[in-house]
Amino acid sequence: MNILKQAKTAGIIAILAVLAGCAGQVNESVQVPPSKIESDAERAAREARQAEFLAKQEAAKADQQAADLAAKTAEQLRNNAMAADTLFFFGFDKSDLSQDALDDLDAHAKYLAADRSAKVRLEGHADERGSRAYNLALGERRSNAVARYLVIQGVNRSQIESISYGEERPLSLSRDENGWSRNRRVELIYQ
Repeated sequence: MNILKQAKTAGIIAILAVLAGCAGQVNESVQVPPSKIESDAERAAREARQAEFLAKQEAAKADQQAADLAAKTAEQLRNNAMAADTLFFFGFDKSDLSQDALDDLDAHAKYLAADRSAKVRLEGHADERGSRAYNLALGERRSNAVARYLVIQGVNRSQIESISYGEERPLSLSRDENGWSRNRRVELIYQ
């Protein structure tokens, strides 16, 4: 039994000697040269550059999407304005806007406010009843009423030209209420 203990002890000592010898050796095929080792600061800087690059790509993509949406929205606003009525009729001796006129003017105002390069001319008209001077003033009050509404809706006043023709340019030559009602108007004309 004593021999077994001695053999066991000798085996353990031999194994420890082999392990101790191996501990001092380095496997050079796995060792990384010091020039290839990346420090924590270098790794953090590299990751920050990558994150910045990705953020710039995302920002550029978002900017392009916003520009595409703005162009689509501007085109839609323009189409809505072009589809809206451009003749706004008034009651006898009146210069206040009807609810129907306001709905169409809203479409024009949205387009003009979005596209500051667009310009519009407002031509005020009156029927033939009344003096020439009175009808010129009434046509001016009507075109100014439309201009004021557009400005309130966000249109720059420099985009609007107002003019009055009074009774000089009738839409209808009928000398009855139907003809006169067609002549009491403001025409909105894009330039």
